Amino acid sequence: MSWVVAYHPEAEAELQVLPAVERVAIVHAVEKLESEGPQIRHPHCSAIRSAVSLRELRPRGGRSRWRAFYRQIGLAFVVGAIGPEAEVDPRKFRKAVAEAERRLDEVKE
Repeated sequence: MSWVVAYHPEAEAELQVLPAVERVAIVHAVEKLESEGPQIRHPHCSAIRSAVSLRELRPRGGRSRWRAFYRQIGLAFVVGAIGPEAEVDPRKFRKAVAEAERRLDEVKE
């Protein structure tokens, strides 16, 4: 089974400004989510403890400095934001998480 993964328009724009190698890593992580759906496990994804129903895709099994923040909405997964890994830039990580939550709260099933 293949799962649907969509990007919020603002997350798509954030993805496009990443360096090419990081953009490819995010795309590969999204492809893994498309193939595994809710069965995807650590180190490829992780729950975000400070957020409600939000998870992070961890490109390169967590070795990337970037994350895609997503939530399952109905039968699809929606990436709400792209941001830095928490230990790389804690302030920007928190900001990206908040943006993902805000954006995804606006998305309708």
